[in-house]
Amino acid sequence: MSVSRIGSLAAAVVLAVFLITLSRGISLADGKGTFAAKGCGGCHQTEGPATEKTFEDKLKQKGVELWYAGSKFKKAWLVEWLEKPVIIRLMAYNSVSEKNTIQHPALSKAEAQEVGDYLMTLTAKEVVPGSVEEKGGAKAKNLFIKQYGCIACHILPDKAGKKKGGITGPDLSEADKRLNGAWVYAYLKDIKLFKPVRRMPNFAGIISDEDMKALAGFVTGPR
Repeated sequence: MSVSRIGSLAAAVVLAVFLITLSRGISLADGKGTFAAKGCGGCHQTEGPATEKTFEDKLKQKGVELWYAGSKFKKAWLVEWLEKPVIIRLMAYNSVSEKNTIQHPALSKAEAQEVGDYLMTLTAKEVVPGSVEEKGGAKAKNLFIKQYGCIACHILPDKAGKKKGGITGPDLSEADKRLNGAWVYAYLKDIKLFKPVRRMPNFAGIISDEDMKALAGFVTGPR
């Protein structure tokens, strides 16, 4: 191959990388702009740490905090959910009798992709990617259902796919598509960092590090 030919190919590769990078940058900028234009900031906190100190503060919040969205969510699920949102917490926050009827506004396909790109940049340093192996297993299932009773507040599907469990906490039946195991593990280790005000028990010092990893892997592993 001639030197000129090699030079032309190299230039083409550099141009392609530049265009991809430029496109990515535009998408992120558009996503942040779309997020602002849609008024999402009026309901969602995008800068950490968490600010609520009492249940009264928590009840005033209209949407979940997103300052660690890139660490918490799997992008494919997030983009799809933004376009076709469904209710995840079946009961109203801080209630055992009132159903959650708040329906999140839907974005267009393009808007969902742009906002998803932006939200993926919001990460927490406490979440270490790859720190948890996302997998099931009888031992972890036993921890979730019997030893720690997580099933009392959270829904999971049984072998037949039928949903079982409590409804006061978020539905975890599709957590394998929605959540990153590394975030669930970091959350269990330091719940107060992510949600200083909540009904979820603080398991720090109660559940071993090994069990926390097993639970996080089970919840986010393949069904």
